[in-house]
Amino acid sequence: MAIVRWDPFRDLMNLQEEVNRLFRRTFFRGAEEMGTATWAPAIDMYETDDKLVVEAELPGLNAEDINISLEDDTLRISGERKFSKEVKEENYHRIERAYGYFERNITLPRKVDEEKISATFSDGVLKVELPKVEEAKPKRIPIKVEESKK
Repeated sequence: MAIVRWDPFRDLMNLQEEVNRLFRRTFFRGAEEMGTATWAPAIDMYETDDKLVVEAELPGLNAEDINISLEDDTLRISGERKFSKEVKEENYHRIERAYGYFERNITLPRKVDEEKISATFSDGVLKVELPKVEEAKPKRIPIKVEESKK
């Protein structure tokens, strides 16, 4: 009988491979065969003194393919990237880009002025500017001094 050296990390690597295989099967069910996979565009969100700004990468889309809405304190960006039918599917060797419906819901950290929200789309990047609502500032109430009547 041959002596086999015990490697404590071998079982750990096998476990990681199993988890990766399970993850791929669950979330990308046959993506290579179907040519599509679930996707969510990458976003950046930052704040300036007077507004919140959300930027989303949406390559290959037109402004007409994108929907933006605001409900309560949640900004919703949704749309669909359609698969190009210019090339027959059987002529593809590889399809790695994801297609289909997407939706991103971004909870805003502050109240915004819904009437002044603007959105621009340039070079595949959607930029949504959300002006902040002026915070309620404490109001100083003056005290009138009346002379007492004696």
